[in-house]
Amino acid sequence: MAQTLEAIKYENGELYVLNQLLLPHVTHFDKVCTIQDGHAAIKEMKTRGAPAIAIVAALSLAVDLRSRSNQGEFDSAASAVEFIRNSLEYLKTSRPTAVNLFDAAGKLWRTVEQRAQTATNQLDIVDTYVSAAVTMLAEDVKDNKNIGSHGAKFILENSKSSEVSVLTHCNTGSLATAGWGTALGIIRDLNKTGALKHAYCTETRPYNQGSRLTAYELVYEQIPSTLVCDSMVSALLRQNPNISAIVVGADRVAANGDTANKIGTYQLAITAKYHGVLFIVAAPTTSIDLNTKRGADIVIEERPSAEVVQVTGAVVGGEVTGNEVPRQTVQVAANGINVWNPSFDVTPANLISCIVTEKGVIVKKDGAEEFDIPSFLSTL
Repeated sequence: MAQTLEAIKYENGELYVLNQLLLPHVTHFDKVCTIQDGHAAIKEMKTRGAPAIAIVAALSLAVDLRSRSNQGEFDSAASAVEFIRNSLEYLKTSRPTAVNLFDAAGKLWRTVEQRAQTATNQLDIVDTYVSAAVTMLAEDVKDNKNIGSHGAKFILENSKSSEVSVLTHCNTGSLATAGWGTALGIIRDLNKTGALKHAYCTETRPYNQGSRLTAYELVYEQIPSTLVCDSMVSALLRQNPNISAIVVGADRVAANGDTANKIGTYQLAITAKYHGVLFIVAAPTTSIDLNTKRGADIVIEERPSAEVVQVTGAVVGGEVTGNEVPRQTVQVAANGINVWNPSFDVTPANLISCIVTEKGVIVKKDGAEEFDIPSFLSTL
């Protein structure tokens, strides 16, 4: 089995992020030295996926903070604390929908605030922050592997066969997390144990995270797989009744289980319900926002119209030179057409079979239309 991809590398105090805009044709890591670099990587979607966004933001501040400290920029613990506070607020503006970023920023800030009460110098603050950010990286990988294990077990326990086929949407693998992945982590776990017959991935228009990224990961790791257009899924489920589950990730899960995920997720949940297929949301508990009561309260990011009317890709037959591949952007829609381009949609809880977290699987009570997530979390 091929080695699992890494999209985030933090080595010897240096941060490198796989530039996903160049995938699947070029594999190149960009060095991130400042919070501005981290913000740009997230905003420009060089890195994406709710868990990965949080980790890149946290680590970009870690390397920036360490660099500034080594250059003597902070003259006291208070000045380091103020820089961290302002930087976290700035980094939170990079992507508004993914709750993991806000959760990570909140946890890091609380850690710094607590240390500030006893810190004697700026190095105490810097060391505390960097250590907390690095720990987040390690914990994310561990959480993803737990999600993979719990999700694979649930699918097999609720399937008629010991060998299953599944479909996934967008990209939720190593490219979207610190490693292994959430929904794609479940597929990896099924494949690792020999229980996966076949994986299907959607192209995920308009940004093509499925065809560019998930397909790249599946091919890279030699997982038996097929790419389909977003509009083909209902026909696929009718033609292939052996597909046991549709597994997706989440950018934010409301307290009742309503889930915001990549645009196109909602329609997949509808067709899964119609065809009697499990519809599974895979997400770490950091993606659960108990302050958001239901999906209607989630703010949905809208992205540029160019993503819908234009397509950028490698020139067929073009020669790759170093980290450069001939690329071309073409217009595929009529000039002047109005465009609506929401990045996410919200899937109601009543269409979701379960929510798989690193702590276990959340299911609805008998007869319930929504999940009782607060009760589940209170038992942990």
